[in-house]
Amino acid sequence: MEDVQTRPTAPAQVRVVRTDLRTRDLVNQAVASVPTLGLQRAAEFLAAMNVPAEIAVRTLVYPNRRRRG
Repeated sequence: MEDVQTRPTAPAQVRVVRTDLRTRDLVNQAVASVPTLGLQRAAEFLAAMNVPAEIAVRTLVYPNRRRRG
């Protein structure tokens, strides 16, 4: 008998469901304000709103690393 391994035809897609909508909204506000207020003021806003520093840096400095949704 031949040993046959089956593989999925497409990689499993995992959708990350956000549970912290408040942080999402704050980050969206900060990102939208960067063109008018600048990066420093947007970062100060996120810090004042208690958004964790690693999230603020990832979203403001590396916009391609933002999660969507």
